[in-house]
Amino acid sequence: MNRRHFIKTAVAAGLATGIDPVMATAPHSVPKRTLGKTGVQVPMLGLGTVIAGMGIKDKEAIALYERAIDLGVTYIDTAPFYGRAQVQLGEVIRRRRKEVFLVTKTRTSQAEEALKILEKSLQDMQTEQVDLTYVHSLGQLDVEQVLARDGSLAGLRQAQERGWTRYVGFSAHDMPWKAIKVLREADVDVVMLPLNFADRHTYHFEEEVLPLAIERNVGIAAMKVYGGPRDMQYKTPGPSALKAHGEHHHEQALRYALSLSGVTSAVIGMHREEELLENIKWVRRFTPLTAKEERGIESLGREIGATWGSHFGPAR
Repeated sequence: MNRRHFIKTAVAAGLATGIDPVMATAPHSVPKRTLGKTGVQVPMLGLGTVIAGMGIKDKEAIALYERAIDLGVTYIDTAPFYGRAQVQLGEVIRRRRKEVFLVTKTRTSQAEEALKILEKSLQDMQTEQVDLTYVHSLGQLDVEQVLARDGSLAGLRQAQERGWTRYVGFSAHDMPWKAIKVLREADVDVVMLPLNFADRHTYHFEEEVLPLAIERNVGIAAMKVYGGPRDMQYKTPGPSALKAHGEHHHEQALRYALSLSGVTSAVIGMHREEELLENIKWVRRFTPLTAKEERGIESLGREIGATWGSHFGPAR
C-alpha cells in the first residue's frame, strides 16, 4: 500500500468511526519544547495519572497510557500516592520504557525517606530509572529540612548518583515563597507549578516564581491548568474546577499556560480517551494569546479566583 492510499484509507476509517483523521494519520506529532537546563525535548502536553490511578479500573487506565504514548504524549507524570497509577504504569513501562519521559514524586522532607519512596516506585513501575523525580508539594513541607544536608533534595541527588533518576526538582501548589527560597539556595533541574488564569490572582506563581526559574534555566511544567478537579475529588472523576464554575473555555486556559514564558509542558490529569484526544488537538493548534485575549482572560481570572480562594492551601 503506497503512502497516499494509506492516508486516504486512514482518513476514511477515522471519519467512519468518529476518530479525528489527524489522529489517524499523524500519531507522533505532538509539538515539543526543551525542558530547561535538561536539554531534553518533551511534548507540550503531559499526561497526569492521578485521576486514572484513583478513579478508573486498571484495564482502562493501561489502555489510556498506551493510547497516549501512541499519540505522542510521552511525558507521563505519576506519584506513589496516586492510587494504583504506578502499578498500572508498570504494565506499560516494562515494555515501552524508552518511549517515555517518566516523572514521579516523593512527598517528604527527609533524605532517607525520599530514597525509600523512590526505590519502591521503581519496583512498582518495573524500571530501574525514572527521568525526573520531584520533592512533592513543597508548600506542605518544612523547607529548611528539604534544603538540609539530610533533606529530601540531597536524598534525590543521591538517587541521581545511583542512577535511579536522571533529574531532580520540586512541585509546589501553594506558598510560593518556599519555591523562591529553594530556587535561590539549591540547584534543581525542573519545577512543576499551578499555572492557570484564575489562581494567578491567588498564588502569584507567574509573577514571583517563574522569573527566577527562567533566570536559572530551570525547566517548568504547568499543572492545575484547568484548576484541578472540582473540590479536589480524584476518586470520583467529574468536571474540572474551571468547568464547575461555569462554561469557560478550556482551550483558552491551556493556551494561557503554554503562552507563559518558560513553560515547557502542561501536565493534565485525564481518565478518558476523549479528553486525551481533545487536549492533543488543542496543543497541536496552539497559538499564543493575543493582547486582546490576555485582557479578557485577566478580568475573568480575577472573578473566578475570588470565588475559588486559596483552594490548594495557604497563599502565604
